[in-house]
Amino acid sequence: MHKLEQVLRSEIIRLARKEVNAAFIPLSQGVRTLRRQVSSLRKTVATLDKLRAGLEAKKRAERTKLTAPEEQAKTARLSPLLIKKLRTRLGLSQGQLACLVGVSRQAMAFWELGKSRPQGQNRAALVALRGIGRREVKRMLGEKTSKAPEQKRAKPRARKGGARNAR
Repeated sequence: MHKLEQVLRSEIIRLARKEVNAAFIPLSQGVRTLRRQVSSLRKTVATLDKLRAGLEAKKRAERTKLTAPEEQAKTARLSPLLIKKLRTRLGLSQGQLACLVGVSRQAMAFWELGKSRPQGQNRAALVALRGIGRREVKRMLGEKTSKAPEQKRAKPRARKGGARNAR
């Protein structure tokens, strides 16, 4: 009787394995196919995300670009007083307006004092700013300052004589 039990048991195990394999092999192949598809879709999504980020950056850059039509920039009056009035109307400091236009604060001060005049794309940027409101200017300034790299402060130089000795 012991031998019959053993034979039946081994036969049941063999048939069960056969049934499991018959059901499992197609499922595992299906899982493998699905994993490949998911991997391919992840790569596609990653590529699309990069493209989207690039397009958004390009769109942001175009939105913050200050340009006016060439003819309008040439014919516009930009006296030192008008530049100062534009800056105060927009509620900006000389440094902030200089950052928006893309020049130094000193150049902006010279324009307001009449020591020099804006030329080329700087002139076009100032003309373009005349048609923009405070909120838009603040948004643009926020975008420009967030893009600007953090300026590192210069380390203090050591004195020639070294540290002073206490007497």
